[in-house]
Amino acid sequence: MSAGRETAALGPFRLASGAVLAELQVAFEQWGRPDGRNTVVVCHALTGDAHVTGEDGWWTTMVGPGRPVDTDRFHVVCANLLGGCQGTTGPQMTNPATGQAYGLGFPLVTVGDQVQLHRRLLAHLGIDAPLAAVGGSLGGMQALEWSLAHPGELAGAAIIAASGALSAQNLALSTVAREAILRDPAFRGGDYARHGVRPDDGLSIARMLGHVTYLSDDGMQERFGRERVAGTEITLRGPSFEVERYLFHQAERFLERFDANAYLHLSRCMDGFDAFGDGDARARAAAAAGTRHLVVSFDSDWRFSTAHSTAIAGHLGAAGAHVEHLDVPSSWGHDSFLLDLPPYLDAVAAFLEGLAAQ
Repeated sequence: MSAGRETAALGPFRLASGAVLAELQVAFEQWGRPDGRNTVVVCHALTGDAHVTGEDGWWTTMVGPGRPVDTDRFHVVCANLLGGCQGTTGPQMTNPATGQAYGLGFPLVTVGDQVQLHRRLLAHLGIDAPLAAVGGSLGGMQALEWSLAHPGELAGAAIIAASGALSAQNLALSTVAREAILRDPAFRGGDYARHGVRPDDGLSIARMLGHVTYLSDDGMQERFGRERVAGTEITLRGPSFEVERYLFHQAERFLERFDANAYLHLSRCMDGFDAFGDGDARARAAAAAGTRHLVVSFDSDWRFSTAHSTAIAGHLGAAGAHVEHLDVPSSWGHDSFLLDLPPYLDAVAAFLEGLAAQ
């Protein structure tokens, strides 16, 4: 299993925007050992991190001994994202040009930049031919971009509960979440660290809104219904219903591990992604290289609905790429990709086994 978080200094890093980071630091975890083409890169979602399995791992349904991404069989690597706040270079780190935290001055990053980060890390580890990239949500976008931008480098990409381009509704939801942070008086133009404050109210609201979009109406009704918090009256402040208490709790936990500027940057990273915006030329290149794709959606996910996955599979299929699309019944919305749902997990396991057998 993983020996814990590792950190690599990878030198200067040029972003798609042309901005250059003087030093790219990448925090990551890895499990197993490289042995031929056996490396599976797990790409994490918006508020995830590199600790995908083991004690307190956030994706133990997918990654671990005997799981679809089997750490006894594969060499598994997961890096914290660029622009995040879990040890990889991001807005909370010191800008060498100013001696202060980057804050809002940290350059915008793209999904393509995230893929470049993964590739630089693998090169550092001596790996030039990963077997697959696997990711959900923003992680799925990274897996898709990798297969399109670097044809044939991956044998396969598992794209789970993701989107090739955010819809207007998704862009709107992201805007509301960011504005909650930006309008918090403690935000201080992104320089809150220098002032010794944190925009916790804004970040809490962003997290609560996010959680509502990750669940489905049916799932929330099944889990919470209209159950009241024992001993409370309905008031204008504080949780009176169990669903409210759940959202307050999630927000409090989130504040312990996440940074507001990182949330702004990573959500904007998602907004800018448009996998097929220039047509299907990249998909045709991936098809010619023989890259295989598994696209998974969940029928109650309204954040990245089945239509998003259908569009991805449609572009890939029209270009002649090998693609399988599985739509999984679930009442748990976008968060379904984190749950123990055998049809979905079995499909990912079979996909990776097929790649390894090629």
